Order: sequence, then C-alpha cells, then structure tokens
Amino acid sequence: MIIGNNVTKGAILGGTCINVGCVPSKRLITVGTFINEFARRKFAGLDYTKGKFDYAKIVEEKDRLVDELRTEKYKSVLENLENVTYINETGSFIDKNMIKVGGREINAEHILVAVGAKAAVPEIKGIDGAKYLTNEEALSMKELPESLIVVGGRALGLEFAQLFANFGVRVTLLQRSSRIIPDWEPEISSYLTKYLEESGVKVITNVQLTGIETREGVKTITAQVNGAEGMYEANEILFATGRAANVKDLNLNSAGIQLTAHNFIKIDKTLRTTAKGIYAAGDVTGEPMLETLAAKEGNIATVNIFQNAKKEINITEVPSAIFTYPEAAAVGLTEEQIVKNKIRCACSPLELKLVPKASLIGDTRGLVKIVADGRTKKILGVHMLAPHAADLIHEGVLAVKFGLTIDDIIDTVHVFPTLSEGFKLSAQAFYEDVSKLSCCTV
Repeated sequence: MIIGNNVTKGAILGGTCINVGCVPSKRLITVGTFINEFARRKFAGLDYTKGKFDYAKIVEEKDRLVDELRTEKYKSVLENLENVTYINETGSFIDKNMIKVGGREINAEHILVAVGAKAAVPEIKGIDGAKYLTNEEALSMKELPESLIVVGGRALGLEFAQLFANFGVRVTLLQRSSRIIPDWEPEISSYLTKYLEESGVKVITNVQLTGIETREGVKTITAQVNGAEGMYEANEILFATGRAANVKDLNLNSAGIQLTAHNFIKIDKTLRTTAKGIYAAGDVTGEPMLETLAAKEGNIATVNIFQNAKKEINITEVPSAIFTYPEAAAVGLTEEQIVKNKIRCACSPLELKLVPKASLIGDTRGLVKIVADGRTKKILGVHMLAPHAADLIHEGVLAVKFGLTIDDIIDTVHVFPTLSEGFKLSAQAFYEDVSKLSCCTV
C-alpha cells in the first residue's frame, strides 16, 4: 500500500524530482546553457546575430514536460502495479504498526517511510517578514527578475545561480564557507568558481548572514564578510541552504522512531529505523540526497523487509553531479579523505585542454582528477569538471566499485575522439607527460 499526499496538503504524485527538482530544473538549465553557448561565439564563420527569448513560454514548455513525465513515469506506472493500493491522503503514526490516513486506520507489520525533504531556510533577523524564493518558487516564476541573490554555494545554489545568469539576470552568490562546494576537490571548486564568474555570477565567500529586509521591491541582505560589514541588494533572494526532512506531522514518537541531531530519521546500515519493522529511505534520512540513491534505498529496504536480508549500500560507490556547465561529477574518496586514512596518495589532475575532443567541440574548460592508492594504484575516487561530466563519471563509478587500478584503465581501449578519453589520459598521466603524446597512444 502506498500512502501519498493530497495535492492541497503536500507534494503531488512524483515527489520532488519530477515536480520541483531534477526534471524542471535541468530542463531550464539546458535552455539557459544553449543561450549561453550561443553567446560565447566559439565557432568562426557563423552569424551570431543576437536572438530573443520568451521566458514565459520556456516555463510553459517545462511545465508540459513535467506533466507528461509525471503521467508516463508515475501515474501510468502506478496504475499497472499489482497488489498496490494508492491512497492520496496525508498519514501519521498511531503506533509502530498503525497509521491514521484521513478517516481510516491502517495496520501493517512493516512500514517504509519515504516522505522526502523540503527546502530549509536559516533563521536570521527579518526572515519571517521577507518574501524569499526556494527552488519551488524559483522554478514557477513566469518572469525573470532583474537581479537575484542566491544564498548557498553547493549543488543547488550553483545550478540556480548559473541558470538565471544565463537568462540575463544579475546574480550574486553568497557562500558561508571559504569556497564553493567545500566537500569537493579544491581544484574543481577553484575552476568552477572561475567559470561561474565568467557566466555572470558574482561569487562571494566567507559570508555570515546577519539580516534581511525588503523596501519598495528591493531586498537587502546584511552580512559579515571576512570580518567586515557587507550589504547586498536584489529584486529577489533565493535560499539554497540545505533540506529539512518532512517529518513534522508524522507523529514519529508514537512509533518509537528517533531522529538524528539534524532531525532526519535515524537508520542503520540496513535502512531500519529505531522502531522494529519500520524502515526509511530517501531524503528523509539525510545526505546524500540523490533520486537514484533514494530508489536504490527503497529497493534494498523492501528486500530486507520481505526476505529478511541484511543488504547495505556502500555510499562510497554512489556518484553525484552538479549540473552547471561545465558539469561537475564525482565518485569515491577525495585526496583529503585518503590522506586522513594514512594512504599515500597518487593524485594527478589532468586539464581538459589535453583531451583532443575538448578542442574539437570548442570547450576545453575543466579537469579530470583520479585519486588512487600510491602503492597499489587502486582507484579510490574520480572527480571531473567537464561538459557532460555527469554522463562521463560512470566509468569512474565502475572503477571505484570493482577496485580497478590505474593500469586497468590504461589497458582499456577508448573511442577516439571522445571526452571519455580524459579518464584514460588522466590514468596515463601517472606515468608520463601526456602533453607529449600523440593521439590514441596506448
């Protein structure tokens, strides 16, 4: 049995990804990137007469795509599932085996909680009276603001900042830490900062917010920036400052389900909560919040429930991506992590300009960095910043998952010319200066 949320009370069928997450945002990112690529005028011999766009029509087309995919991938799929009853109501626990749904009480031996998460906004002075945006409101705007402040320098913030900059909005990005995406490799953080600024995003780091106010349609954020007073104004402010689990009205205490220090549902490695017979999967359990990981977790939780298995997920082999352009993608450990584990690192970033295909497509921005054990040459992490890095990362995923070595990658024939050669060249760079190699060198 699936208990959904009523449209008037919560998320509609499909959850975050299809409605206010990956699908609509990546559609708008694709359109914005197309505009930006045209504006870069990177190929000679073409007439780059400036065109116009109708943002309202772009949003309408995005909405039609969301509706189509919601029907094809969720509604139609649900209708064809056997032995499944879908109840479109909001539910809450009575005890660990009983859920109240509307006017009904439903008993179950096992329960899987997968209610997702929503945008979390920091508590700062003036926030209650401020009209701000989250990802949901930002994706629904029919008109573009002249200026926008994006608070948050991780995946969501970076994607939205560049998205709106590509559509001509003046964007300022405020990040709390000393660099954007602080958990990623510093080379990727540094290069991506440069590319974001080239696309029109003003990046400011070491920002501690102190207040927010709105006057005559202008929103102002005050902050401490490197110890000094800072003030930033824009027509709109978008908060991309993390996610909060949708657990407020679930009455979890009555079921004996405990939360973590950050108010996500606490689970063990088998996805079981602190209550016998109750499992949880997806964003409601905290980071990393990835749609495919949530689906994998739901599958494993179900297997563990019905087969009494003890399956676990190895987060180290789960890839993640940031859909800026160029894209960033990563899997496995960082150089900092393996050094902390007292493993001698063999780490050699390869700039994308050394990959022939990058020159052919007129975009040499980015790098590939393989993190390997210096003694065994086993690949422990792969980190990319490149056009279509989210597609390219999966060879690295297999390398990390199955314990491949640098030599295994070098010994693998790659198609020429492709961006995927960057992975092989990065492996070859452990042994020689690849800038002095001819194309297709084995």
